[in-house]
Amino acid sequence: MDIEKTDIEDIRRNVEEICAPWEGRPGNLIMILHQIQNRYSYVPRRISFEVAKRLSIPLARIYEVITFYNYFKLEPPGKNIVSVCMGTACYLKGAPSLVERLGQELGIKPGESTRDKNFYLQVVRCLGCCGLAPVLTVGQKVYSNVRPEQVPGILAEYRQGAVV
Repeated sequence: MDIEKTDIEDIRRNVEEICAPWEGRPGNLIMILHQIQNRYSYVPRRISFEVAKRLSIPLARIYEVITFYNYFKLEPPGKNIVSVCMGTACYLKGAPSLVERLGQELGIKPGESTRDKNFYLQVVRCLGCCGLAPVLTVGQKVYSNVRPEQVPGILAEYRQGAVV
């Protein structure tokens, strides 16, 4: 859904649908933002305005939460989200070199999308695959014991559209 082309009434209906189950519950803002992120893959500005109105809170409060937690994104990520685990095992077994190689191959830093919006690169704290370190994922697919020289081949699968 392209939120920028969405009618304001549709946005209000979406916000009402997302907010209704959390109405009046303590800590509801974070839960609502999670629902928004799950639906849109980021927290669109137009949605944030409507949430602020709906919850009668300042827009600044919403942005405090969004910018504090690394999970929330302010821009739509690329189609293929590449996550590199930086948990202790992955870090010690070479994850920083994977991030460096991915950055070189994609021309971006963690937290950025490629110009064509095909890839988004992020660093995560732990993927729970310590015995397979170092690990990276592309979408839901896990790549284990990854070496920097394997990165171009992994990315090629997604550049060619072989894996989605």
